[in-house]
Amino acid sequence: MGAVRPWHIIVLVVVLILLFGAKRLPDAARALGRSMRIIKAETKGLADDDVDAKAEAQSGRQPLSGQIADNQPSPKPQVDPVDHARER
Repeated sequence: MGAVRPWHIIVLVVVLILLFGAKRLPDAARALGRSMRIIKAETKGLADDDVDAKAEAQSGRQPLSGQIADNQPSPKPQVDPVDHARER
């Protein structure tokens, strides 16, 4: 039941010719081809941009430098005076 037979294609072509006419079908096919070409180019461009962005993000990373001192107390948290006044 899922197979496309040759007579299915023939019926489809006849219906399309009846709906759109013989003169409009080549123009519609050209327009569809151009649209598909544009979509393909745009999706390829998006994929290339994504790869470039990932490579740029990874190359921009640098390891943290510095040492952690376990024997020093943590600094006091700074309180924003505006938030402190709102809580009252």
